[in-house]
Amino acid sequence: MITGQDTEISRALRGLEHHDASVRLRAAMAVGSAPGPQCVGKLVERCAVEPEFFVRDMLTWALTRHPATLTVPALVREVRSGPAQAKSQALHTLSKIGDRSAWPVITRELLTDPDDEVARSAWRAAVVLVPDDDAAGEKVALAAVLATQLGRGGRETQLSLGRALVDLGDVVVPALRTAATASDPDVRAHALATQQVLRDPDTGFGFAIEEAKRVVALGGAPVVDDEVC
Repeated sequence: MITGQDTEISRALRGLEHHDASVRLRAAMAVGSAPGPQCVGKLVERCAVEPEFFVRDMLTWALTRHPATLTVPALVREVRSGPAQAKSQALHTLSKIGDRSAWPVITRELLTDPDDEVARSAWRAAVVLVPDDDAAGEKVALAAVLATQLGRGGRETQLSLGRALVDLGDVVVPALRTAATASDPDVRAHALATQQVLRDPDTGFGFAIEEAKRVVALGGAPVVDDEVC
């Protein structure tokens, strides 16, 4: 038997494909306000092709309103086999859901993906999903892989990586110490800036990076805080 709610959900799901972004936004909000198992596949599918950031953000919100038992497997499949936008948005959504059962999908290949948006989403998701109990050394291994990306990309990419490293905490210290002596000046500057923010979280990352670049360019050495680095 088709109910009035079923009709509303069907209408909202069709609205996700409307040519008007404001209609798609309202449709995503409607789906999130009345979650149902029949909605998950369509939401994930739309994330892969939606061109507007604010609509994608609402699609992610709508997915977080559904049970993780339904959303996480679908998102993991997107990460493993989808195109770049699908991977990036799925990783972003997994970071919002925060279900650590998705941790195994975070691979070195994702963390070093040549597409900056995919890599940035992977960094954020990794920090959220990595197991708290580090008996297996997962955080140390993650810090080591992230450190290989220091110096990469433009300002926003570097800020994203720096924040991810800082959010991991003191486990990143050895990797940063090594990177701070790298031959590549961009890597050194990025590592020094991240060390500074790790020592003093109130330091703005943008300021720290610019200051670190200045120090490296002048051939200066960083002031090392023994308690942290």
